[in-house]
Amino acid sequence: MSSSNIPSKGSRLSENYGSENFNEMLKKYKELISTLPKRMPHHPLYDFYQYEGFWYYSAYLEAALCMQQSFNPQPSDIFLCSAPKTGTTWLKALTFSIITRHDDFTNNPLLTKVPHDCIPFLEVDFLSNPEILDTELPLLATHLPYTILPKSVSHNCKIIYICREPKDTFVSWWHFIQKFEAKITKTPLVTLDEESMFKLFCQGKSGYGPYWDHVLGYWKASVERPERVFFLKYEDLKEDTLGYVKKLAEFMDKPFSKEEQDVGVPQEIVARCDFESLSNLEVNKSGTHRPQTTQEISNTVFFRKGEIGDWKNYLTEDMRKSIDDITQEKFQSSGLAFPSSECN
Repeated sequence: MSSSNIPSKGSRLSENYGSENFNEMLKKYKELISTLPKRMPHHPLYDFYQYEGFWYYSAYLEAALCMQQSFNPQPSDIFLCSAPKTGTTWLKALTFSIITRHDDFTNNPLLTKVPHDCIPFLEVDFLSNPEILDTELPLLATHLPYTILPKSVSHNCKIIYICREPKDTFVSWWHFIQKFEAKITKTPLVTLDEESMFKLFCQGKSGYGPYWDHVLGYWKASVERPERVFFLKYEDLKEDTLGYVKKLAEFMDKPFSKEEQDVGVPQEIVARCDFESLSNLEVNKSGTHRPQTTQEISNTVFFRKGEIGDWKNYLTEDMRKSIDDITQEKFQSSGLAFPSSECN
C-alpha cells in the first residue's frame, strides 16, 4: 500500500493502519484467501472466494478481514447495509437527504453526484481510498453480510438494512452484471436463458450470497436488537415512502420537527429522491461512478426501473418456482416473508 494513500490518523482508522504490522496482516489474509474455495467471477478482474458460507470478490474479502482489527467507527455512525440490487441507491439518497436537510439544497451533492459517490463504501474504500472513510458525515455503506461486519460496527453502531423480494433482486442483479461485464469484456449481452447466472444465484454463489442468508442475518439481528438494527423491505418503502422517511429520521436521531412537518420537509425529501427525479438529473444520465478505476461504470446502470414485480417479464414459471421454493424453505421458521412469495 502506497504511503500517499494513507490518511492522517483519523477517527475511524486504527493506529496500526498502513504500518508494517498492518501490511503483514494484509499479506496473511491474502494467503488465507488463496486457500479458500474459489469459482470463476462475474467481474473478470477479481477472483471469487467463499468464506464462512458467503461468496466475495477477493479484494472486498481482504478489506473485510483487515477491518476486523483496523476500523474504529464513531458510536454515532449509521451503516446502510444491503445485498446488491435491493434498493441501495434509493436508501442512500433518502438517508443522505435526511442528514443534510438543513443545508442549502441548491448546493446538495446529490445534484452533482450519484448517491453512491456521496457515502463511503466500506469494503471498497477501506484499502483503495481510505481517506474518504474519515468523512464528517455519519453515514457509511456496505454490502457485507452481518456475520463479517467488524464487531466495532455490529456491537456499537446503528444499522439500516434494506432487502427486496428475491426474484426482483435476481433480475436487477442480472441486468447490472450484464452491463458491467459488457463494458469490460466488450461482449454483447446474453439472454437470461443462455447463461448460468440464474443457477449460481439459486446456489447462493452470487456476490455476497447466498442472498437468503444475507437477509436472514440482518433480520435476526433486527429481531434481537430492534433499537440498533432497522430492517426495511423495498416493497414497504415503495408503498409508504413518506411514512418510512419519518421512521428513518426517528431511528437516525434526526426526527422532523413539527415546523418541518408543517411546511412539508419530509414530502420534499420523498419527491427529490424518487426514481424519476434522481434518474432525470444530468449527473445520473451522463455521469460516471468511480471513473478511472476498475469499477468505473455509467451512473445510468443504477436507475433501470425501480419497479416491483418486474421479474414477471424475465423469469419462466420454473424459474419462479425455483426461487420461491428456496425462499419458503429458508424463511419458513423466521417470521419473515415477502408479499409475492406469500401469494405465489
